Amino acid sequence: MRFLHVMVPDKFIPPFIRFVNENFNPKEHLFLILSEESFPPYFSLFLTEISKLNSGNIVILNPNSMWKHLQVLMYMYGAEKIIIHGLWSRYIVEVLFRRPQLLEKSYWIMWGGDFYFPEQQSFTKKWVIKDIGYLVTYMPKQVEYVRNHYGAKGKFIDCLFYPDGAFQESLVKRLKEKREKHTVDVGDKGKIRIQVGNSATETNRHEIVFKRLREFFDENKVNLCSIEIIVPLSYGDISYRDKVIALGKSLFGDSFKPVTIFLDYEKYLELLLDIDIGIFYHNRQQGLGNIIQLLGMGKKVYITTNTPQWDLFTSLGVRIYDFDQEFDLTIDKEVLENNSRIIRENFTLDRVKRDWEKILKDEF
Repeated sequence: MRFLHVMVPDKFIPPFIRFVNENFNPKEHLFLILSEESFPPYFSLFLTEISKLNSGNIVILNPNSMWKHLQVLMYMYGAEKIIIHGLWSRYIVEVLFRRPQLLEKSYWIMWGGDFYFPEQQSFTKKWVIKDIGYLVTYMPKQVEYVRNHYGAKGKFIDCLFYPDGAFQESLVKRLKEKREKHTVDVGDKGKIRIQVGNSATETNRHEIVFKRLREFFDENKVNLCSIEIIVPLSYGDISYRDKVIALGKSLFGDSFKPVTIFLDYEKYLELLLDIDIGIFYHNRQQGLGNIIQLLGMGKKVYITTNTPQWDLFTSLGVRIYDFDQEFDLTIDKEVLENNSRIIRENFTLDRVKRDWEKILKDEF
């Protein structure tokens, strides 16, 4: 084992493990999944997906016992590179803080939620972020953020790190062809379907979006029967999810469609195919997978300007819309087709493979 991947249970992980094992030498990679935190609601589905991989290079453990603690240390010291998929594990942060010699060979896959809101982060995490060896992301704005707020000194590596971050062009094409060949009930095609957010977390700011949408519909005399508000809430904070559902039903009635069941990837892409407009009013980097897939499908997307994703897409020439400044139901097909082309050219599985080759071969 040359490359140790340190992870927590999350929906991105099984597809990534499959991708690495199919494109690189599985014997060189060990995937260490730590479960010292409370299990997410979709943990059973996560285990099911992991079992499907039938891979011998996956270890799931809780490091709170002395033996398992030593096991983790053995893996970390023995690895040529430690690849940390999000600084989520308090245990791993503590290990890196107490053993700073491990930091110089640590590659931090920056997720966003693991470093935003510095005032809420522990002293140990701040120290680790400052001295970790490598900052891995495809959004330079994230690196600028941790340098400004944490004094991060690590080397920036530009990497589209997960297959979920690539536009699934061939899969989307197959799903579209399947619909054309078979009679598939996709509901009333006359409805305008608006997706709000990607999860049951407060940073989605559902309440603000819902109230603005309701005001827009009232001012423009939009019949709610012609609208569906699709809100993915299958993971995150359960109590927050319940509040969002209660508010959504009160404002939109039967037009409000919460998605509370965790869908497999293909089913979720089928859901996105039905969306006309996506609104991602996050106050930090979040929902990139949803945004990339929707843009690649030629959908209209609203986000906020003070986020890394705004800088990322506008720098590529993608036309995205500022929810703070405007909202309407019009669709400019020419603009959206151009967006789709840019996404298809820049967010590919080939790029994910090339970017990982750079890291694994020290070619960055």
